[in-house]
Amino acid sequence: MARFTVRVELHQADGDDYETLHTAMEAKGFSRLITSGDGISYHLPWAEYNREADLTKEAILKAAKVAAAQTQKKFGILVTESSGRTWDGLQRA
Repeated sequence: MARFTVRVELHQADGDDYETLHTAMEAKGFSRLITSGDGISYHLPWAEYNREADLTKEAILKAAKVAAAQTQKKFGILVTESSGRTWDGLQRA
């Protein structure tokens, strides 16, 4: 199963727009949490999402675009497929 980190930037958006985005991304299978190898979950930075799926980068991008479009704002999206991730300083969930 592939692991993806997705960053969505909404242009000229406010907090309510990002709440709409969070809800739409969750409905598409994205999470704002990342889980370490020892099972501890952490909050990702603002407007970054995690998804583990048997999908391509292009399919992940398409799903994120559908979710971001629900905000009715212009947006930019970066999808990164990962072979391994590490982090520091994220807050525990």
